Amino acid sequence: MRATTADREIVISRIIDAPPEVVFEAFTDIRHLSQWWGPDGFTTTTRSFEFHVGGEWVFVLHGPDGTDYPEWISWTEIVPPERIALVHGEYRADPDAFESLITFEPDGTATRIEMRTVFPTKELRDEAVERYHAIVGGQQTLGNLAAYITELVLKGTQD
Repeated sequence: MRATTADREIVISRIIDAPPEVVFEAFTDIRHLSQWWGPDGFTTTTRSFEFHVGGEWVFVLHGPDGTDYPEWISWTEIVPPERIALVHGEYRADPDAFESLITFEPDGTATRIEMRTVFPTKELRDEAVERYHAIVGGQQTLGNLAAYITELVLKGTQD
């Protein structure tokens, strides 16, 4: 499978200094997710959120330049705290929607999170990278998750 999708994939990973259960919760609970989701300078407004297989997250990603990006995610597999599979587009039935698999693997006391995204075509993948800076944006998004979890853990130790 990898050989047939390699030219359509983006793979981003990061080590986060927290156990998989904590990272998974921050990735799947809307009260956490909306605090860190997106690249640097972006904010998120959630319209609806149902975290279960077949459920949807409908939201608007607000760019630092004032541009709004309508977003839609549907969860296709959820295995706490190991992995999440989803379809992500601008709207339900978006023909350009892509599939992502997010895995949460223990790495000592930390978690290695990996986002593997497969686009329908090489051209859509290339457009995401060149026009929307998807690789840098994905790295920043995981960086924002790591920073949010660090803040969360620090708050927890102070309470």
